[in-house]
Amino acid sequence: MSVVLEAIRQTSTEDRRRTASGWVVVVLLAQMAVAMVVAAVQQTPTIDEPVYVGAAVVQLQQHSLRYNPEHPPLGKLIMATGLAFADVRLDPRFAGDQTELGRHVLYESGNDPATLLLLARLPMIVLTLLFGLVVFLFARDLFGPVGGLVALALYALSPDVIAHGSLATLDVPAAGFLLTSVWLLWRARSRAVHLPLAGLALGAAVATKMSALAAVPVVLLLAAMSVQHARLKAAALVGLIAVVVVWASYLAVDPLSPFPGLYLHGMGVQFGLENRVWGGFLFGMHYEGSHWYYVPAALLVKTPLGALVLWIAGAVVMVRWQRTAAPYVLAPTAVLLAAAMTGSRDLGVRYAIFMPMFLAVAAGAVVVVRQRWAHFVVAGLVAFVAMSSLRTFPYYLPYSNEAFGGPSQTHLHLHDSNVDWGQDLGRLADRLRERHPGERIWLVYKGAGVPSYYGIDAADPRNARPDEVRGLLVVSDTAIAKADDRLAALVASSTPIDEVGHSITIFRRP
Repeated sequence: MSVVLEAIRQTSTEDRRRTASGWVVVVLLAQMAVAMVVAAVQQTPTIDEPVYVGAAVVQLQQHSLRYNPEHPPLGKLIMATGLAFADVRLDPRFAGDQTELGRHVLYESGNDPATLLLLARLPMIVLTLLFGLVVFLFARDLFGPVGGLVALALYALSPDVIAHGSLATLDVPAAGFLLTSVWLLWRARSRAVHLPLAGLALGAAVATKMSALAAVPVVLLLAAMSVQHARLKAAALVGLIAVVVVWASYLAVDPLSPFPGLYLHGMGVQFGLENRVWGGFLFGMHYEGSHWYYVPAALLVKTPLGALVLWIAGAVVMVRWQRTAAPYVLAPTAVLLAAAMTGSRDLGVRYAIFMPMFLAVAAGAVVVVRQRWAHFVVAGLVAFVAMSSLRTFPYYLPYSNEAFGGPSQTHLHLHDSNVDWGQDLGRLADRLRERHPGERIWLVYKGAGVPSYYGIDAADPRNARPDEVRGLLVVSDTAIAKADDRLAALVASSTPIDEVGHSITIFRRP
């Protein structure tokens, strides 16, 4: 009888732990959902979003792949699941380029841009939350329930994941599908049924964004490692299923699309973009070209300090005590990071958004350290991450950690999608109406929004004589970082009086 009672007691205790763990998962994902929805509602279009939304509308209505060929269609098909709920107006005779298409769909066709953007962003928010479950389950499989919760906390509180997970862009879904593929390969070690599912997830990643191709060799190698026999067949199966998924994504838009010709064309466009010379900005210095250390430096600025410590500690623990699992988490991360570091576009940590996903899983390894003091340190670091993340609400895009002055100082160190991606045009319009009604406005805005649509009547100061520029000079912080001599002189001779969203500065010129 005592044995039965003890078994019942242990079962009851285990049930309570599972219930408590489930509630923590719900709370973490719920706060993440609130943060992303608020950001999605408040932010006007970032630079890339109109292109994707316009291409998604054309895919949905005209079954055409002629716009945005540099990216495969799956990500835009996912956006279209939200856009399908809107009666989107599009002139079938439109013949401009993809940038003009985005402006036409959002601002020139009688559509409500806020509604279209939200409908395109919501499927990405749902995907980002689902990837949070993958992070939890992956880390739980490796390190137990507590490790899973540590990993999910870092993921759900990551300002970068929240920022880009709330946008109609492709970085988060591509990285999330890759993570899902690797997790399923880990599970395939015990159940082979997960092997084809891993191929589906890998195909979804490659069908979303070309950058995922860098991870394909290491994922196929992991597929071979995940089975005891027929290793080449396992890798071939995963690769074949991935190709079928990519092909299916094109056929879903246009059943007559020539595959792989269109995909190869998109790769050619991407290589062309990589061969261009882009401008960068790092720690106050504007430069032409790219620096190999840009991505690690930007991550140092943009990642919560507690997360950085836990990432490193988790990676060390995995290499030391979890050597079987380490290749599944760390090898894809290393390969993708090397690819990002050799890229020509020093434009943002979004090119390395896989880091807070994969390394959140790695951070769960810290629970393997059994010393009591370690548990208190981990809890303290997670709490520090939570505090840092919540303090930046709802301005997640310009986040930087406390060592670099927080969100209000990020523009001094980084630019573009790290800080100012055009997201605050609506907030600027509200600020000008509330605090500066009737004043003369000179505007240098870096973004895809149309200022006049939001009621901003402004002129470009770069097209006027300096003595004519009087009143309010409003400049996107990225434009300040990259200012030519003319704009730099105007900014230097003006007095900053206000800022909007930590991404736009308002000056007064006498």
